[in-house]
Amino acid sequence: MSEKTILLVEDEDNIALALEHLIGRAGYRLRRVASGNAALAALAEDHPDLVVLDVMLPERSGYEICQMIRRDASLRDIKVLMMTAGGGEVERRKGLAVGADAFMTKPFATSDLTAQIAALLAGDSHD
Repeated sequence: MSEKTILLVEDEDNIALALEHLIGRAGYRLRRVASGNAALAALAEDHPDLVVLDVMLPERSGYEICQMIRRDASLRDIKVLMMTAGGGEVERRKGLAVGADAFMTKPFATSDLTAQIAALLAGDSHD
């Protein structure tokens, strides 16, 4: 079984550290960047299985990044899990509308996050 890779795009260090620990403990290979432009650069360098994408980011929003992933034929197969602290139904709908595979509102239970990541990554192994 190949190790699944996750790109974490989160600008708040304390949240990123917690997520890095959680994702790493679940056995995934993780790379973290803290801005929209860095996310695009990371996607150009590496092809992760999943992007855990914050909505509110410096330079470009998570919505923009998600749209760019969905428009690029070479990136389209990447799963996208969007998350936001301002999580209302409008944000969730917008995230799903731009192509996110799943959407979570912070704060969330760590077990919910790991279950969501596992479900998304399990889904793409059957393609």
